[in-house]
Amino acid sequence: MKTIHLYFFTIIHLRPIQIYYQVFNKIRLIFRKIIGHKYPQFIHAQSFSISLQPSISSNKSYFPNENRFCFLNQEQVFPKQQINWNDEQIFGKLWAYNLNYFDFLSQKDLSQAKGIALIRAYIYAYPTLKTGLESYPISLRNINWIKFLSKYQIQDTEIDAFLMAKYVRLSDNLEYHLMGNHLLENGFSLLFGGVYFRKEAFLKLAKNILKTELSEQILADGCHFERSVMYHQIILFRLLDCLNLLQNNRALNLVELENEIAFYAQKMLGFLQTLTFQNGEIPLMGDAAKNITPTTFQLLEYAQLLNIEAQKIDFSASDYRKFEEENVELLLNVGRASPDYLPAHSHCDIFNFILYVDEKPFIVDTGTSTYQNNERRHFERSTVAHNTVQIGDFEQSEIWSSFRIGRRAKVKILTDSQKEILALHDGFQKIGIAHQRSFKIENRQIIIVDKVLGGTNYPVKAYLHFHPDVGIKVFENTISTNLGTIYFENISRIEQNTYFYAEQFNKTIPAKMLTIYFTNSLKTIIDSTKKHENTNSNLLFSA
Repeated sequence: MKTIHLYFFTIIHLRPIQIYYQVFNKIRLIFRKIIGHKYPQFIHAQSFSISLQPSISSNKSYFPNENRFCFLNQEQVFPKQQINWNDEQIFGKLWAYNLNYFDFLSQKDLSQAKGIALIRAYIYAYPTLKTGLESYPISLRNINWIKFLSKYQIQDTEIDAFLMAKYVRLSDNLEYHLMGNHLLENGFSLLFGGVYFRKEAFLKLAKNILKTELSEQILADGCHFERSVMYHQIILFRLLDCLNLLQNNRALNLVELENEIAFYAQKMLGFLQTLTFQNGEIPLMGDAAKNITPTTFQLLEYAQLLNIEAQKIDFSASDYRKFEEENVELLLNVGRASPDYLPAHSHCDIFNFILYVDEKPFIVDTGTSTYQNNERRHFERSTVAHNTVQIGDFEQSEIWSSFRIGRRAKVKILTDSQKEILALHDGFQKIGIAHQRSFKIENRQIIIVDKVLGGTNYPVKAYLHFHPDVGIKVFENTISTNLGTIYFENISRIEQNTYFYAEQFNKTIPAKMLTIYFTNSLKTIIDSTKKHENTNSNLLFSA
């Protein structure tokens, strides 16, 4: 019954088009197996020379001398000429996806000859390919191949025929069953294919997808609607690559599309610039990790090359808020899982916050280390992994599997100003509870007030997760640290524990966390002016 319940409250939020294509794709697959349908490996096509300005180089992930690949902090060495492009068994699907993206074609030290050799090895492995024939890796790989071929002005009939066949396959398998960033990537790739092959059918599909999806997926304040800053950077990078393509290849008269993409790139750039901390780091809220995307600095530099300037924004639609005062940067999440029909990268993190002091991380999000459907993935999406409040062991929203949410909390913002915000959510409504939280910043002090509306016999807990470099010392209701002092009012008790902080995939570091028990209300004061340098980040002290 629980499984039926979870499926029901997940499916009711899907859009009809997602359900239609889920069913359609399954029926079509069965029918095509019966009739023996196969996509061709090659379709002869004439490519055209295109010009591109230098894009952002990828992080080094391929080591030719050893035939070694490193993605997500996990390495695999393959025998010479025997790369297993479907290698999902050892490190999982996301690792195999990265192998099939071919991002390594843009790493700085990869030679033209080695790049071509990898492309040909992939083409010859076609009869065994599985992972790389899915629409998402096709989309990213085709862009990377075209960028590489254009860099060296290579026109190769075999490679072009393989590319064309994959674009035909992609056109027939657009990811409307998922939507979100997957469908956008389909559109970006078809734009590259349309320009590269001068193929009107690809351009028409690309324009339809991009115009529709960009207007929905880029919110009024410039945030990508899945509200993960990592995916925001990925989509912005792709927008800039598309602008690079359109600005330098104007023969196809795509000025209207170019202007539209530039408009959204400016908004996204403005949002990213505002959200990024002064030391250049992004907040790791929702599904986000370091070393996956170009940095904010790299994206700003690339945008400047393309004459794209960041548009000044005010946080609104994304429901992020950022309070700044001298050396204090406080980022808040006052939004629900988003979007309703695709909350795959959302966590139970309503009223979660991240705090930087003196350009150093102080109170942080647990982060994301895996997409595998396992205990760690569930923990990283759970309420206890975030700096918010939990009632008993109930979650704010019903997270399940790797990317799904059943019932989900709703948020109501009551007060919203430059220095203060007050909001409540109904994530615990099934036990008759609402959680209200306010944030206020003044004189380099942050004041957080939590109220539990409705009586409960369940324990009420607030969580704080400290960065691994932060040492803490606990004395009654006061926490001394090297970046500030924290005071609590109306607490029952404090528990100290170790958690594992994940700022990168498959890499965790032990750090300190506190569980603060209270009854009806809790006041937390974080004073960044009172630091205690004698605390030790390697030890947890208590009185």
